[in-house]
Amino acid sequence: MRTPPRALAGTAAGFLAAAIVLTASSSGTAAPVTPAQAPPQKVQGDDHHEHVVDNRQGLVAPTSSQRSAAVGTSARWNALGTPATLTATGAALETGLPADPVAAARAYVEKNLDVLGLTARGAQALELLTTSPIGEGAAVIFRQKFGDLVAGRDGLLSVGVRDGKVWFVSSSLARDVVAPEPATLSAEQAAANAAREAGVTNPTVIANKLVAVPTPTEGARAAWQVTFGADLSGAEPVAYTSYVDARDGGILVREDIVDHDSDNPSWDVFPNSPPTDYSSRDTRKTWCWAPQRGCDEVVATSASPLAWDVDPATNEPTFTTRGNNAIAVENWNSNDPFTVGTETATPKPDRDYNYPWTNQWHRERCSPDVFTTPQENDIDAARANLFGMHNRMHDWSYHLGFTEATWNMQDDNLRPGGLADDYEQGNAQAGGISGGPPNFEARNNANQITPPDGEAPITNMYLWQPVAAAFYGACVDGDYDMSVIGHEYTHAITGRMIAGPDAGVSTPQGMSESWSDQLAMEYLNEHGYAPKGERAYTIGQYVTTDPVAGIRNYNMSNSPLNYSSIDYDFVGLQVHASGEVWTATNFDIRQAFIRKYGAGTPALNKSCANGKTPVTKCPGNRRWVQLVFDSFLLMANSQNSMVDARDAMLGADLVRFNGANQGLLSNAFAKRGLGEGAVSVGAGDANPTPSFSSSYATEGTYKFRPIDENGRPVAGAKLFVGDYQARAVPVADTDPATPLTDEVKLVPGTYGFIAQAPGHGHTRISPKPVLPGLTLPLIVRMPANLASTAAGAVATGDGINLARITDDDEATNWASLGSPVAGKQVTVDLAGGAQTVRRVQVSAQLRPPVTGDPDAGTQNRYTALRQFKVLACTATATVTCSNAAEFKTVYTSRPDAFPSTAPRPRVKDLVVKSFDIKDTKATHLRLEVVTNQCTGGPDFAGEQDADPRANTDCGTASPQALNVRVAEFQAYAK
Repeated sequence: MRTPPRALAGTAAGFLAAAIVLTASSSGTAAPVTPAQAPPQKVQGDDHHEHVVDNRQGLVAPTSSQRSAAVGTSARWNALGTPATLTATGAALETGLPADPVAAARAYVEKNLDVLGLTARGAQALELLTTSPIGEGAAVIFRQKFGDLVAGRDGLLSVGVRDGKVWFVSSSLARDVVAPEPATLSAEQAAANAAREAGVTNPTVIANKLVAVPTPTEGARAAWQVTFGADLSGAEPVAYTSYVDARDGGILVREDIVDHDSDNPSWDVFPNSPPTDYSSRDTRKTWCWAPQRGCDEVVATSASPLAWDVDPATNEPTFTTRGNNAIAVENWNSNDPFTVGTETATPKPDRDYNYPWTNQWHRERCSPDVFTTPQENDIDAARANLFGMHNRMHDWSYHLGFTEATWNMQDDNLRPGGLADDYEQGNAQAGGISGGPPNFEARNNANQITPPDGEAPITNMYLWQPVAAAFYGACVDGDYDMSVIGHEYTHAITGRMIAGPDAGVSTPQGMSESWSDQLAMEYLNEHGYAPKGERAYTIGQYVTTDPVAGIRNYNMSNSPLNYSSIDYDFVGLQVHASGEVWTATNFDIRQAFIRKYGAGTPALNKSCANGKTPVTKCPGNRRWVQLVFDSFLLMANSQNSMVDARDAMLGADLVRFNGANQGLLSNAFAKRGLGEGAVSVGAGDANPTPSFSSSYATEGTYKFRPIDENGRPVAGAKLFVGDYQARAVPVADTDPATPLTDEVKLVPGTYGFIAQAPGHGHTRISPKPVLPGLTLPLIVRMPANLASTAAGAVATGDGINLARITDDDEATNWASLGSPVAGKQVTVDLAGGAQTVRRVQVSAQLRPPVTGDPDAGTQNRYTALRQFKVLACTATATVTCSNAAEFKTVYTSRPDAFPSTAPRPRVKDLVVKSFDIKDTKATHLRLEVVTNQCTGGPDFAGEQDADPRANTDCGTASPQALNVRVAEFQAYAK
């Protein structure tokens, strides 16, 4: 029998811990307190960012000979002076190579030292890391050695080969491989330096090995690859992988690796989730290893040679939730996400894992008493469900290429490739007892912690519970929501397949989160477990109670996002929200593949999912997801932007399908702003350059023609594609001082726009068709904003940052903090004296906190405006419009003017809106707050569970009841 899993208090080198959503703390008090007296509450999902500190200095530009050798290809370059990507455009990158993929890749390197920027010695130091089939082609991955040291960060080359031709290259190679100077720092000293630099006290070091790290200007440096963590309380693990210079002790790179779901055994499981009406109907199905009476589905495939509950060391059943691919245990009493529980499910000698499920956590409304009842919060059913889901993800992803050779997770690698001793370790109901109120350290969350190959990964599935001013969902157990479980398991897939088995992947633009959503969705759809309609594409419906958007801002099948609106959410490179751009793009690609190759029958989809039908005979959705997996192997860099991921998918199509889908892919990318001219300056560019052009399409052109109410051109106007202005990148403008022109080319389709200009505010433009080859004027009427500072208006009143509410820009906002929000007001002395106002525009958008601002630390979704009034006053010789009695209410908005609902306010509900008011002549307008989201949202009011330790009512239990924000107040005569 395998020994029980090791309890971990840290991480192993190169792993990623990826959280699907984040929990939040609650004050648990009965009455509001000021923000100065209570710590700000974190809103579920808002603190998950990816951070990499890279202290390697310098940039090596490609040489003229490299650029010359790259002519005829699509080439991008990395900081080490070698190709980040080389993509074939038409003809292959190289032809006439050996039929064997590895021999072909080596021959390509030997013939292309110029374009690769390699010395002969650098080429000879490439060791084969793995080769993995991609249809009739293959991804061949090499790793550089520097003397006796392998590259620990970068130093990878991925070559996409098919039929003796190279179609795609990705690299993070160093030009030369001179052995670094030997280490003078001990492993212990390196660990101490790493912890000190990261601000971690009492670190626990799980892995520490000597590697080489190439640098642009100092050659390769010997470095200790130290992975460590400490004080790992709660659902937000603190952990890093640092590369410590083994001679001077400096930190070369530090990565925050916390991202932030008988002889024939059978398992009773929820294939997708329990009923989403939250009834206690037991809708579980029986999965069995081989056909038998009462079996709903046979789950054995060639991906798992042994039944899921068999110990490979003994070839005998464990009679519980432990096998070769996974283990599922209870972990009620630890908030430490790196600690693995030891108690598997109650043994079943008959191997019939049909434990009772009573829906106890929901029925008892999150009562902490459930853990002491005989049913024990249905923990056996939870463990069995989690165990079954992890095994299904193992088998499904295996058939798509996540095998031993590409560093998958298994106790014993029964087939060649990779390292063993690393099955998926699942903590069911993690922190169930210890992680509830008052801090909610283990609620409303899930995470995946994925060490390098050979080190066992951990996933934590948490209970979900309403939390004041943070999250308002049902009392449910995440162990039953397969969209969450599949999301987390995918973090392990991408963490292992991209950039080799050790380095892990960092995607500050959010693709890691997006891939996790995409694969969870596709698994459910291929197996026929997804519901009908748009709910088939919802991630987290069960845990959030939202059937459309789930844990995201948009359902992936109906999203307006594009690459110009990266970082559109208010929290600043928030990887979940930014990743929705990549999800929307890939959903378009999936649908285009279905239109081209068909949707298939349920039987064919299952046959493809189980690896019984080759992908070339499968429907379009399977071909798409196969390319997604293939693209992972073609990314040789740990840090990737959406442009990098786009190129890898194009390269994967060249290798697997001989480029049969280049036009389909290129046009779909362009429609979402990832066209051929898209540029990201580094992986974490929050303002990448979008492009809506494709060489496979005949674009149409719009000439941006903003005019005022008198038909005169508006200077300084900006045009944005989509619904967002704040933190979005314009595609055209009328400002001669910028590099942009007043024209934008777009692949044919239908696009929405928003225009913005100083003195004119915002104008939303209804969707417009773009027709191939036509150049059309886009005439946008932008009347004067009478409440604009640029036009001469002046704002006074309560709170701070008053001028920001009249600056025509949704990226800034006014705030009132620390006292009841009802009645808080901003008064605007309108430009031009007495005016007749017929409508106003208001935005409740939020913005990232700005260090040093008096409102830093009080940004929260629940502080956004919900209901408001507009009051008017006309100044005369005797009326100064300086006191409330001089104002008359001329408009009261609906209670849900900005209508956020459970589980939390979303950015899409807060953008600028127009409100018609009765014709009002005034010199002054006053915007008066009625409610914010916390005080006015019905879904956020009242006691919503039976946990006596905390109050869920937002208006009385959270300091956010005392804070309100408004981004824009605009007034128009037309």
